[in-house]
Amino acid sequence: MNIFDGIVVTDIISAFNVNSKEGRFDSIKNRATYGLSFCIDGQITYTHNGKEYVSNKSCAVILPKGKSYTLRGDRAGTFPVINFDCLAPLCDTHTVIPIDDAAPFVSDFNLLCVAVRIEKDRAKAMSIFYGIIHKLSRGISDFGVLTPALDFVKSNFAAFDISNSVLAEKCGISEVYFRRLFFDKFKITPKQYIIGLRLDKAKQILSGGEMKISEVAEECGFTNPYHFTRFFKEKVGITPGEYMRKNRTFYL
Repeated sequence: MNIFDGIVVTDIISAFNVNSKEGRFDSIKNRATYGLSFCIDGQITYTHNGKEYVSNKSCAVILPKGKSYTLRGDRAGTFPVINFDCLAPLCDTHTVIPIDDAAPFVSDFNLLCVAVRIEKDRAKAMSIFYGIIHKLSRGISDFGVLTPALDFVKSNFAAFDISNSVLAEKCGISEVYFRRLFFDKFKITPKQYIIGLRLDKAKQILSGGEMKISEVAEECGFTNPYHFTRFFKEKVGITPGEYMRKNRTFYL
């Protein structure tokens, strides 16, 4: 069963692009409607009840109605958002839905914006929105079982002991099936996925220029600074120190 089973949408309240700046911080109180958000570029991290949910081009995010949460702009970008209501409660926290390609959803979003804001054609807008839900539902049917593992990894990627067996248990499936499904979805192994998250986090911290290389290595789950420096240079082409000097962000 997925989040959209039996959904009855009662109204599409609004549809618009959010231009999110890097470093922004917002606090949302008692969100008035449900929201469906995509990402054209950039990254946002939502925090609700102490848990983080990342929004980027690889996923769609359901924003919960009636809940309070914070959001942080990790990287500047554009986020299409559709605010809507439905007949029955949909979710009580953020729901991250992996997608292979955001482009078809963004295209549908643009059509929906025209139907809502220009044509004011409610029936057409509803049809487009249900089409978006149908596409997302197909993705959930195929890969949505991985969502608990992806949520866990995104919040705990720096831990040294994340095994395939632990992630498979989070999803309620066998380790063999988990590995196969994960590779079919991302074309890399879970270990490679986790390393990619660590590397992205390292780049983000290095750009801030406020931590020592050894501290960055520890923060991102690398066993020691030497291993981190060697790995970083192998993947990025320059050392962490060189990356920091070239990409450091200064604030006035």
